[in-house]
Amino acid sequence: MNQDYIVPDVWSIIEEGFEPSRVKSSESLFSLGNGAMGQRANFEEAYSGPTFQGSYIGGVYYPDKTRVGWWKNGYPEYFAKVINAPSWIGIGVTVDGEALDLNRCTEIKGYRREFHMKEGWYRRSFQARLRNGARVAVEATRFLSMAHGELGAIKYSITLLEKGGTIALEPYLDSGITNEDSNWDDQFWQSTRVVSEGARACIEAHTLKTFFHTCTFMEAHLTLDGAEIGNEPEVREEPTYVGHRYTVEVPEGQTLTLYKYGGYTVDLNHPKEGLMQAAWKVLGTARKKGFDGLLEEQRQAWARIWEMSDITIEGDVKAQQGIRFNILQLNQTYTGRDSRLNIGPKGFTGEKYGGSTYWDTEAYCIPFYMATKDQFVARNLLKYRYNHLEKAIENAAKLGFSKGAALYPMVTMNGEECHNEWEITFEEIHRNSAIAYAIYNYYRYTGDYTYIPDMGLEVLIGIARFWYQRASFSEPKQQYVILGVTGPNEYENNVNNNWYTNYSARWCIRFCLEQLRKVKDGYQEDYRRIIGHTRLTEVETEKWKKVADQMYLPYSEEHKVYLQQDGFLDKELIPVSELDRTQRPLNQKWSWDRILRSPYIKQADTLQGFYFFEEHFTLEELERHFDFYEPFTVHESSLSPCVHSIQAARLNRMDQAYEFYLRTSRLDLDDYNKEVHEGLHITSMAGTWMSIVEGFGGLRVINDKLNFHPRIPKQWKSYSFKLNFRGRILKVTVTPGKASFHLDAEEEMSIRVNGNRVVLPPQETVHV
Repeated sequence: MNQDYIVPDVWSIIEEGFEPSRVKSSESLFSLGNGAMGQRANFEEAYSGPTFQGSYIGGVYYPDKTRVGWWKNGYPEYFAKVINAPSWIGIGVTVDGEALDLNRCTEIKGYRREFHMKEGWYRRSFQARLRNGARVAVEATRFLSMAHGELGAIKYSITLLEKGGTIALEPYLDSGITNEDSNWDDQFWQSTRVVSEGARACIEAHTLKTFFHTCTFMEAHLTLDGAEIGNEPEVREEPTYVGHRYTVEVPEGQTLTLYKYGGYTVDLNHPKEGLMQAAWKVLGTARKKGFDGLLEEQRQAWARIWEMSDITIEGDVKAQQGIRFNILQLNQTYTGRDSRLNIGPKGFTGEKYGGSTYWDTEAYCIPFYMATKDQFVARNLLKYRYNHLEKAIENAAKLGFSKGAALYPMVTMNGEECHNEWEITFEEIHRNSAIAYAIYNYYRYTGDYTYIPDMGLEVLIGIARFWYQRASFSEPKQQYVILGVTGPNEYENNVNNNWYTNYSARWCIRFCLEQLRKVKDGYQEDYRRIIGHTRLTEVETEKWKKVADQMYLPYSEEHKVYLQQDGFLDKELIPVSELDRTQRPLNQKWSWDRILRSPYIKQADTLQGFYFFEEHFTLEELERHFDFYEPFTVHESSLSPCVHSIQAARLNRMDQAYEFYLRTSRLDLDDYNKEVHEGLHITSMAGTWMSIVEGFGGLRVINDKLNFHPRIPKQWKSYSFKLNFRGRILKVTVTPGKASFHLDAEEEMSIRVNGNRVVLPPQETVHV
């Protein structure tokens, strides 16, 4: 059974009723972020029940030493981890000397959480009876400012419902924190200074080993029934803690409200010695604008985001809620302002996967950011990889590759490989292909070729060199093979000739050779610079071409399909439909040995190749491969349902496409994989967007033109989305039997719909 406690609503994520068993899941689902920092939806007041405390700062990480049974040459020395940062959200609450703690209250009523996605704020409210008999009503509203990346704000209100009493509120900062996910339980932070000045306070701390310097700061003020209270706080200072305690006599029925502003300044953006001054400046802005002013800025910032990125669905509340939740979290995770940052699979919602960069960014996320923002955001994601090219060459050298061959890391914070599972670190080398594909995809969509001579060609050369060296010649086959790999299906390790890996390697080499010719013809100065730097010769590129032309691709004549890898047909081919449901998910129920010997596919593997290189295959070939592989696919990766949804839609299997769409859009809301308490699946959320735009909308870019094959699930009355295509905004609306296109541009644009040319005049809507 999937969880179903989230109330369906088109613009809000809502939880009603307090259940301690749901606290960790809700901390994930209601997570906040603004691209620069994020936090799980932990309570402001104390909570003694099970909780996963997490506040995170973009770009700040710790190299947690790898934990393995025995060492292997080339093994990464550490696993980079986004780490739980000092917390600024805490507010100690006592009523007549009794601490407010929902885990210890004798009665809780009216408990409700709401994340208002349209306006970007989170609110929690409840009534509770404390153990001393006091009865209170609490409402806490919180947001991380999209307008001011270093700032967050809290409005915490408490009302005594049955009699007056003494309320003490202690806003505090705490740097004595630990990580939920740690290999050796190391101390990650060193606190160096605790400062309290009037209503303001800060803690300066730095990470050990990486020495990121931070200043966590706060300022608070109180009102009673709207009137400002000016009493001085009692200051409590410890080496990793500073609290300002305000004690107020509160009559029955009156509301005591604490406004708290907090956040982080970091030496990524400020001089180390100026972090406190920068923090005071942020607090000055916050105090001047006030909570209501900052909230209005937040509404306006989110209105601008939704104006471009919203997808509307009419007639299906759960589907609408799902896609908006996904779009919200993608925008909370990455804004595109800073090319040093990237998109971790968990974003700012948890610590699994280390908060690092995976191939997910290039394979799944770039299309969303290209189409809903502008090309410079996507270009920044590609620039991130260019900036790490030298590290990618170092990574390959550690494994024995030479002459500038580049192996991009499976997991990274700074370009170094830092994944600590050998079958991923050494074998899941197809990540290289996703980076090359992203360069192609960026140029195909934006028309901006300049990235390739500026940066991309050097990346492509490093990748091509790697594939040339990684392939070996098989005398029996008289072809080149790639041995000992893990494909996208991580339920297979150390296989030979994974079709997706071999096919994409061949494509990478050919794409690089094509770009070398184009840059030589059109960008001669860049070409000379690149050839001089890489020392590339025609003799070398001829060797590459030979490998590409003679690459072995496993194929079954019996089934008329490419085989996922050598030996796939030796497995006992029992479809997933015949598995006992109690055995799922396999990764939580079966031994690894049993999984590896099974035919079960974690996520699209061969079909991933059919998604990337769709134009290389006929519809009949897609159908044959889909029918062969999907029945063995357990979709136990968050990245799986979206690819299958897109392909099912292309095959006009709309019931199946819809089912996969719902699964990807509500993967976390309904907790399909029983792991949402660990954090959200941020990168797969971009796949949800693709399921609608590329799947149901049928969007493709062919010969510099937008092509659509619109379809609509029978459960929907309509859906619409917007695209920023080369500076022109196109809104697409699909209803049963009709598609409408509105062009927001100064010049007409031609598109193709179901293969037919359609001319769109500027500022007009055309119905097809």
